Amino acid sequence: MRSMCKAGIAGLTAAVFLLTACGNDGSSSSSPSSADGKSLTWWVMKGTNPDATAFYAAAKKEFAAETGATLKIQEVQWADAHDKLVRAFAGGGGPDVSEIGTTWTPEFAAAGGLTDLTQQIDSAGISKDLIPALKDSATYDGKQYGVGWYAGVRAIVYRKDVFTELGLKTPATWAELEQTVKTLKQKKPDMMPMPIAGASSYASAPFIWGAGGDFAKDSGGKWTGTLDSPQARAGLEFYTNLALKDDSSSVGASTWKETDLLDSFVKGKAAMVIQGNWTPKTAIATDPTLKDKIGAFPIPGKDGGIAPAFLGGSNLAVLKTSKNPDLAWKFIKMMTTGGLSKQWADQAGYFPSTTTQLKQYANSPDPLVAPFAKTMLEAGKNVPSAPQWGAVEGDQTVTQMLQSILTGTSVQKATTTASDSITKTLQGS
Repeated sequence: MRSMCKAGIAGLTAAVFLLTACGNDGSSSSSPSSADGKSLTWWVMKGTNPDATAFYAAAKKEFAAETGATLKIQEVQWADAHDKLVRAFAGGGGPDVSEIGTTWTPEFAAAGGLTDLTQQIDSAGISKDLIPALKDSATYDGKQYGVGWYAGVRAIVYRKDVFTELGLKTPATWAELEQTVKTLKQKKPDMMPMPIAGASSYASAPFIWGAGGDFAKDSGGKWTGTLDSPQARAGLEFYTNLALKDDSSSVGASTWKETDLLDSFVKGKAAMVIQGNWTPKTAIATDPTLKDKIGAFPIPGKDGGIAPAFLGGSNLAVLKTSKNPDLAWKFIKMMTTGGLSKQWADQAGYFPSTTTQLKQYANSPDPLVAPFAKTMLEAGKNVPSAPQWGAVEGDQTVTQMLQSILTGTSVQKATTTASDSITKTLQGS
């Protein structure tokens, strides 16, 4: 789901590495071989699903029933995954199938590390049912190199009890959001209306996109940063002015991560926070008294509707070095279109990748599920599919821009610096 390292594949030595498992694969050394002796190795990122033991057992059982082959599961830490995959591409010794963060997929595809799955996806009839933003995240140069497995999106989590007390309705436009901040500031002075976290880079995306801007653009294969466009600047100015002009936040929040936002919210210090759909249950687990006091609503569009929101998650991809590509494809199809997809999403607190399954969540009566699912279904958007976007994330370019604005740098200067940096990174200069 995340990009953790800025190192590109081309910059690493193509040496052979024999990779070992990074976690319990759920099997014992005495497990019987499959009937035909074939096996498939799958790398999955550790920690996304807090207790994956039962899921792994179910996946192995279903895979064996469908293919007669053995599934070997190896857990890999997110922090180590990028470099481990790079080494696997270069020298072999890696898995047949791996979970790949959405922002990494174009990079790995451009480097030749992944298998083109376009024909298999089209033949299976999966393409039309995939969430568009997830499909885009796995597409490079017109070809699809992975299938979305699960994803999450951000919305605004808020104190329903406080809104009811003050007679407030959930805002449906940016003007209404700003007015809600002002009302909360006046009537609930001991609570921050909506703290703006400087280290939550993609919380700014709905405002950048919502104003018609973007992070970067592609012109004939040449990527340039566009955060200095009038539209992107307008969105960023509105977003950061909630803190700087309307006092929705605190000076300290300029360095906060999303975990700090959640902590503030759970402790009753914030009335609204931008959070991912995977966090509300954490708030309730931390303080069970919040169960009936909190709700969520999509980040509103500038003049109504839902603002585009970054859809982050993971794809499943077949490594070019796999000796069993057909078997690997059967596994990916099983994992992304059947009951196992929903089971993983439910356990991990994310959403499945198909429109068919996501509609069930969008129609959920749960007030902490439906608003997020509706956002993902109607307004999910991907970051630029540039091969080096992961390096932009590794450089924390957007975070540094936000923090500089929140601590006094003008939007014009900060966005110029950020755009220049993005251009240099995406063009490899």
